[in-house]
Amino acid sequence: MNLIAHPELLELLAASHALGTLRGGARRRFEALAREQAPVRAAALVWQGRLASMTELQSPVAPDAAVWTRIRNIIDAEQSALAVERQREAARAAGEPRQGGWLRSLALWRGAAAAGALATVVAVTVGLNLRDQLQNAPAVQYVAVLNDDQSAASMLVTFDPKKKQLVLQRVGSFKEGDDKSLQLWALPPGGAPRSLGVLGNAPALKLTASESDVQAVPALAISLEAKGGVPAGSGPKGPILFKGALIEKTI
Repeated sequence: MNLIAHPELLELLAASHALGTLRGGARRRFEALAREQAPVRAAALVWQGRLASMTELQSPVAPDAAVWTRIRNIIDAEQSALAVERQREAARAAGEPRQGGWLRSLALWRGAAAAGALATVVAVTVGLNLRDQLQNAPAVQYVAVLNDDQSAASMLVTFDPKKKQLVLQRVGSFKEGDDKSLQLWALPPGGAPRSLGVLGNAPALKLTASESDVQAVPALAISLEAKGGVPAGSGPKGPILFKGALIEKTI
């Protein structure tokens, strides 16, 4: 199936891949497509970035006190079951008469049930928080994966129309020197490169931009310049390190 022709399915698969719920052969096939097709790779990186940055976007939410009470009760029950099992094993080691096998099985199953219930409570709590965070995640209207000359992804660029921001995340290992700066360029069709801003050295960066800055721009590029970048109105002076298509997507 051509995922690019089915954007809703692509979004679902990318979200499942980032959450870790896409497994087995389906996960391997999705990762193979991501290596071969830039839009699939971009969708995967967008969802990874969304989940990775959630702790910065949302304030901590304390679970209800009843949740912690249930967790403590489950842990106490599990510890009690394990203590009973250890006592039985010690008694058998001392040569005491062996208790019925069904009692041992009962203790083990109780312990397993307690552990399973604990995992369920934790999963429900995390799932509720994740749902709220996803609902408040940034909107993404444009996305670009900028590759180096070896076609390796080095920078993920997204445009959030709500906040009027370009968000850049380094996904490669490149580090510019202390006397150098990276500068982002829009590459309009038939026109000279237009600077969108000079980047700092943080892993995640934000630049103020309007929709007109990225509209009808088929590609973006990043050049390596002297510290502080080149002056406004002039084109790149240093080498182009990364380049990639800017793709408009449905929010």
